[in-house]
Amino acid sequence: MGITSAIVMFAVIWWMIFFIVLPLRMVSQGEAGSVVPGTHKSAPANPQIGRKAKITTIWAVGVWIVFATIILSGAISVRDLDWFNRMDNAQPVMLGK
Repeated sequence: MGITSAIVMFAVIWWMIFFIVLPLRMVSQGEAGSVVPGTHKSAPANPQIGRKAKITTIWAVGVWIVFATIILSGAISVRDLDWFNRMDNAQPVMLGK
């Protein structure tokens, strides 16, 4: 795994975890009883984006380490995920012709 693919994998993992963490412990303006004019009652009263980003980063680093270890150790390869044996019959691709 190259540095670019490691960074891309971390970014994907980070955003997936962020979207999981984002709604946790959210209190809406309607529940808090203080709806700001021009917003919905379901809008967060105190979104705590910085705190949730820190939590996301901590979890994402841990998940990324697990995935990177699995990929770099070779415990699971692309061939292991080839359930329909499509790689056995694959023809090489000639680039530039």
